[in-house]
Amino acid sequence: MIVISGATGRLGGRVAQRIGGRPRLLVRDASRAPQGADVAVADYADGESVRRALDGAETVLMVSGAETPDRVAQHRSFVDAAKAAGVGHLVYTSFAGAAPDATFTLARDHWHTEKHIRDRGIDYTFLRDNLYADFLPFLVGEDGVIRGPAGDGRAAVVAQDDIADAIVAVLREPAGHAGKTYEMTGPEAISLAEAAAIVGEATGKPVRYHDESLAEAYASREHYQAPKWQVDAWVSTYTAIAAGELAHVSSDVETLIGRPATSLRELLSSGDRA
Repeated sequence: MIVISGATGRLGGRVAQRIGGRPRLLVRDASRAPQGADVAVADYADGESVRRALDGAETVLMVSGAETPDRVAQHRSFVDAAKAAGVGHLVYTSFAGAAPDATFTLARDHWHTEKHIRDRGIDYTFLRDNLYADFLPFLVGEDGVIRGPAGDGRAAVVAQDDIADAIVAVLREPAGHAGKTYEMTGPEAISLAEAAAIVGEATGKPVRYHDESLAEAYASREHYQAPKWQVDAWVSTYTAIAAGELAHVSSDVETLIGRPATSLRELLSSGDRA
């Protein structure tokens, strides 16, 4: 049996639609799940509910949880529950450059989660996603400007559909992917200035990139009144690009899905930006 977590989200939902058969869909709100599906309700932080949801599962897609200060603790709870339920293989959606000292603060969460999965002795496959190409249009402000301290750094942005197809390939034949870490990237690394131009072409509206200083970046986000850890995460997304930590281009997507990865221009020209 295959269990797909986050099955009503953007990524997990894509996987659920593509996988075929009758996987179990792990969700927090059963009312959002497709009618007639095998649905289990659980919260990552509630280890017992997760253990019940994963009972009998051979392979589990663990979509990383929502960005919260206790996300690592929630992930550890999920992994421990998977171990207790006898899950044979965890497929985890991680992030590019996951490391204990990653510039992007939330990439550190992913490294700690990967380490916990290894330490628990469960067969695993890690898919380290680069920035989602699908979200780049949403970085554009009302004034047509993408703002952030990314300098002239580059990111190998990746389409969510490509990631979903790669996950399906792993879930269908997990044994061949045990112990492997895949870098989920697009076919090229682009700067935010180039991304702005591509988004502008697709929307027919002028879009440009403004390279903020760190002080400008924090000041321009003050109006959100978000907690410091969250603002640090937002800003460090850009500083990770500036540091070159998201620039690596991999062929892993093409290897897994059997076709070239989708570029930002191809994605936006298709009209699929959700």
